Amino acid sequence: VQLQASGGGLVQAGDSLRLSCAASERTFRSGYMAWFRQAPGKERAFVAALRLNGGNTYYADSVKGRFTISRDNAKNTVYLQMNSLKAEDTAVYYCGASRSAILSAIRTDRAYDNWGQGTQVTVSS
Repeated sequence: VQLQASGGGLVQAGDSLRLSCAASERTFRSGYMAWFRQAPGKERAFVAALRLNGGNTYYADSVKGRFTISRDNAKNTVYLQMNSLKAEDTAVYYCGASRSAILSAIRTDRAYDNWGQGTQVTVSS
């Protein structure tokens, strides 16, 4: 299974950016897809997740109200719309997928067994 993440870049504080994660059709059938991020010197941290059956969404407190995870079924793609970006949002963003994750574990990266290559987001203040 391959996940292709894209959309990162250099923006100013307050700007918006949309990340994309393209997956195979098989990956998109069930389970969860999520975004994590890893800032320099820090562990990979949960950002948002989407349940593929039902569309439920989950967010880290630090991004709630600013970021939106969504999907395009026709393109087998999950998006992360990031608004009102802050310098502390600077990180490499990774998309992950799992067909077997359980709800209690979706905020941990070990729940996901497929990962994209990461895309750099840099927010200048």
